[in-house]
Amino acid sequence: MAMSPAYDKKPAAKQTDPPWTTKRLLQWINAHLQGKGVDSPRVVAEMLLSHVIGCDRMQLYMEVDRPANPDELSTLRGLVERAARHEPAQYLVGHAWFYSRRIQVDGRVLIPRPSTETLIEHVLQWLKAAPGHAEPIIADVGTGSGVIAITLAAQLTDSHIIATDISADALELAKQNAQSHDVADRIEFHQGKDLEPLKERMGKGDFDLICSNPPYISDSEWEEVATNVRDYEPANALRGGKAGLDVIKQLIANAADLLRPDGQLVIEIADSQKHAVLQLVADAQELDNAVVLKDHEGFWRVLVADRVK
Repeated sequence: MAMSPAYDKKPAAKQTDPPWTTKRLLQWINAHLQGKGVDSPRVVAEMLLSHVIGCDRMQLYMEVDRPANPDELSTLRGLVERAARHEPAQYLVGHAWFYSRRIQVDGRVLIPRPSTETLIEHVLQWLKAAPGHAEPIIADVGTGSGVIAITLAAQLTDSHIIATDISADALELAKQNAQSHDVADRIEFHQGKDLEPLKERMGKGDFDLICSNPPYISDSEWEEVATNVRDYEPANALRGGKAGLDVIKQLIANAADLLRPDGQLVIEIADSQKHAVLQLVADAQELDNAVVLKDHEGFWRVLVADRVK
């Protein structure tokens, strides 16, 4: 879609130009990003402009006539051009929001998605309803930015979390996020693949819950993934092998050994994997009562399975 002629011109600080007010900048950024096929261009425009100005997004509409200064315009131009190349706005501003918490993100980790909040909500409800899980010990396998571990630690003040990731870079950022949210004293971070760090740290039957948002995009689906995801987010946190089940299979096959007899395995999956993961649980000898929960958009998103008593 072509931009309106009034906004074809990039913002500059020349005295002969009309002032680049908040309203005018939002219109220009929205039109420019829309013309480049960027998803949700208005939201991205608000994120970038509020980041540069140093305010929240709502305040932009309370000060629509505020003129930007030359330094702000220079910074904004660079961010808008990067966004026009489909670089995620969350990476550009350095954070994402998850469960009402601001989580630091960059190219080392996945950007948290609202779909993962379904996993959080299930865990909180299950622990509230299930007896015998005071001071729960919880694992977060493939923690990335630490978003699952940090959210659960913040919501469950009597919990202890062991968070793992294969990436040392991801763990470094996760630790920073844990410190920012004052939960670092209740989360252990360990590097390693799949469940191996948990086996080294704890004994059999020690965990109340094992949670994971593993890589689950199949090879056949990879080329269909949006550019802003495929080209910028870490592939090793997204790609799950031929059928997208490489890591999920390992979790289902081996998690029971680490769970208490009344413990639970909770895994985020792709909507298309519902039947496959239910069959994997059916084939496992020590897991039962498998269900797949829908997320807020109606997609089959979270596998839940109980450790057989």
